[in-house]
Parts: sequence; structure tokens; C-alpha cells
Amino acid sequence: MSKEELANPGIDVPPEMTSQVAITSLDKIYNWSRSNSMWPMMFGLACCAIEMICTAASRYDLSRFGMEVMRPSPRQSDVMIVSGTVTKKMVPQIVRLYNQMSEPKYVIAMGACASGGGPFKEGYNVVPGIDKYLPVDVYIAGCPPTPQGLLNGLITLQKKIKQETIKTSRWYRKEPVQEIPIPVLGPDLFDPRKSDLIYAETHKPVEPLEGDNVVEGESHV
Repeated sequence: MSKEELANPGIDVPPEMTSQVAITSLDKIYNWSRSNSMWPMMFGLACCAIEMICTAASRYDLSRFGMEVMRPSPRQSDVMIVSGTVTKKMVPQIVRLYNQMSEPKYVIAMGACASGGGPFKEGYNVVPGIDKYLPVDVYIAGCPPTPQGLLNGLITLQKKIKQETIKTSRWYRKEPVQEIPIPVLGPDLFDPRKSDLIYAETHKPVEPLEGDNVVEGESHV
């Protein structure tokens, strides 16, 4: 961020003091410091993780943007890069890791599989997008996306963070931030938040098919 972008609160500073004094808003200095010190979590799911590893190599120099410190623990991370195919067996673990991350935290859906299922959409074991379970901040297109695409997604996240304000941020409110319920994996994967809807849909009375003769007093299956 340039000096003009950071120090623009509408208050004029005498020319002789511009090299010593800068007046800015709390939102600007707060967002500037956070956007340039994001720590992604070190984990990958599928082939997109190879591109993420390439982005961290010396050729692309991820440290230019202050994001090179990939932490092996979710409690020390604030950016989750969902890189690859999200299977139903893996979703509970992803949501659990997200809940363990400290606020403020962000999610990047890297690639077609994480964004909408990719070539495995409507498959028996693949989730059609991680945004069904986690709040996604930035989507990165491609199958797989290139390292340049991931860099562009991270820069886009930086721009989004710089537009935030403490007044409306969920982590700056007095009430505690609610954890996301961990999905339940059984015969299929379902979100506990939709348990009432699932119960209502599966316990609807079965209507007789057209042309069927139903004897009064008998149940129709």
C-alpha cells in the first residue's frame, strides 16, 4: 500500500511534517497489517496441492506478498486453501480444521473441484463445492489452476481484507462466533443444520401413483 492510500483520512498534514507524521484510520492500518501477514495452513487434498507447492517455490516468490509462512497447525493459521477434490469422507476433517483456526480467518476454494465438484460433480463420493459447508471468500478457476492463478487469488483476498471494517466484522463483535457443525458421515454425508429438513422430507406421506387402486384401510408403499 502506498503512503497516499494509507494516509488519507481527510486531514491535511503540514508539508514540513509529511515525512514524520502520518494520520490514518484504524480500519486502514488494521487491514493493511493483516492483509500483508496472512499465514496459510499447510495441507492439500489432490492435484491442486502440487500447484500450491509450486507457488511456494523460489520461482514465484510468494514471500513478496507476506504469505510465505505456511503453518502446519490450524491454530496458527488464518487462511485455508482448499486445494483439490473434496470427498465426503474428508469434509468432516476440513470443517474441524476450520473451527480450530483463530479469527479472523478466510477460505480460498482453489480449482474447479473445490469450487463446484469439477469433473466429479454429482459423483457418489465428491462434494459439489466446499461452499456447501464453509464460507468461501475467493474462488480460483482452473483444473488445475496455475501458480499465477493462486497468486491472483491471494492478491484478490488481500484486496477484500482491505475493504473490511471493524464495525461489521464478525470476529470483532461482543457475542462469540458460533462454530460450524461438523457434517455427519454415514450412509451419506449430511449437514446437521439441515437435519429438520431431512427429517421432514423423508417422513412425508407417500402419495399413491396415478392409476393405482388403493383399498381403503391399506397402506400404499
